[in-house]
Amino acid sequence: MLHKYYSRFLPISLLLCLLLLLIPAISHNISSFLQTSSLSSRYTVLIDAGHGGFDPGKVGIDGSLEKDINLSISLKLKNLLEQNDIKVLMTRTTDTALSLESDANKKKADMQRRREQIRESNADLVISVHQNSFSSETSKGAQVFYYSHSKESEQLASLLQLQLVKTLDPTNHRLQKPNDTYYLLKTNVCPMVIVECGFLSNYEEATKLNSDEYQEQVAWAIHLGVLSYLNTNS
Repeated sequence: MLHKYYSRFLPISLLLCLLLLLIPAISHNISSFLQTSSLSSRYTVLIDAGHGGFDPGKVGIDGSLEKDINLSISLKLKNLLEQNDIKVLMTRTTDTALSLESDANKKKADMQRRREQIRESNADLVISVHQNSFSSETSKGAQVFYYSHSKESEQLASLLQLQLVKTLDPTNHRLQKPNDTYYLLKTNVCPMVIVECGFLSNYEEATKLNSDEYQEQVAWAIHLGVLSYLNTNS
């Protein structure tokens, strides 16, 4: 009788011991998950889709307009970041400029309002999406520009450049590039970069940049760079 009692009691005891051992690990995983979620929800990213409305930006070798590609990639990037519980602000979500009809110099007014939005956003970082162009049709490759006097922007640019090269074209030897003349970069209230996703003057790259699939890849690469920066500096 006693033997039967111990036979039944022993498996239950082992099960209880196992549960006691697992509880701390489970609690740690839950705690880590909650901590990661709260870290993500603390961040705000502002996405600036370059040009828009009256301002087409670069006109591609195939007739495509930079403003349309900028907006499409920006909206895809917004979706990816929001899936990671990051708050996203945008300078525009439609084909519009930030200037008013009453503005005498619409381009200047547009840029000034973009800068105002950046200053008032309290964003943790800013990504300005653009497309490149050059007189030589052979020039190609994504490249990230940052303000020369900002170490944080340099770090962000470096991480973004790394992901763009890995995701889009491992043969791209372009490096992140410092700049101290671009109007928006000089706002310098938080880490900010201009991402030139490719060259519309290159037929092959222009064709890619107009495809939904390639735009998704560009947005994916940028979002990986953003997450890498936020995780490094959390």
